[in-house]
Amino acid sequence: MQTVTFPNISAIASVRHAVFTRKGGCSQSPYHSLNVSHRIGDPKNAVEGNRRMIANYLGAKILAMAEQVHGTNILVLETIPESTKNPFFLAAGSGDALVTDKQGVHLVIQTADCQPVMMVDPQKKVIANVHVGWRGNVHNILGLTVRKMQDIFGCQPVDLQVAIGPSLGPCCAEFVNYRQEFPKTMWPKKDDRDRFDLWQISSDQLQTAGVAKANLHISEICTKCRADQFFSYRAQTTTGRFASVIGLI
Repeated sequence: MQTVTFPNISAIASVRHAVFTRKGGCSQSPYHSLNVSHRIGDPKNAVEGNRRMIANYLGAKILAMAEQVHGTNILVLETIPESTKNPFFLAAGSGDALVTDKQGVHLVIQTADCQPVMMVDPQKKVIANVHVGWRGNVHNILGLTVRKMQDIFGCQPVDLQVAIGPSLGPCCAEFVNYRQEFPKTMWPKKDDRDRFDLWQISSDQLQTAGVAKANLHISEICTKCRADQFFSYRAQTTTGRFASVIGLI
């Protein structure tokens, strides 16, 4: 298995995290090979096998996953059901952000061009994992997640360490219908070929929410350019979803 990690989050002893590439799993083409999504046509046994591999790699007893819908619902996991299964795959509900302060729970975001964004408050010991498609940027789900962490757990945005994982880069994020999709305030973030810098949009939204620029790390890996390493809907359409995972230990 191959993973990407972030130095600012790796420095926090109470947290384990990784972005998994598409390699090292058991799914067959076109989902080859570490696909973690049940919703795209990959056989259930292959997906379950891949999820177990990820859990074993991280030493995770619980993987919490959401039904991602490109909305703004934020799922706060304050009560975790007991289970004798190890690993236990927790279906957290419908939403695009997961937040918890529970040890042993690993939050999973599934993507194939959208941004996986991890947040950690090392002071309050609270984590979040957010699925950010272009609709998520339009609705500022990142700012909403920061506010939720403040309201529920008393987190201070300036304390947050944040990482934006592999996703569609400014080299490839072309939106020919951007006038109908993006508000005018975001149009300055595109070039003359209608390619948007979604990484910069997310960075700006996080900083507006109070996250310190020095605490923000962007992988700068474009999934469409690196479809050999990551699943990319723009590159392949019928494809899998790779996992970005973060947990408190």
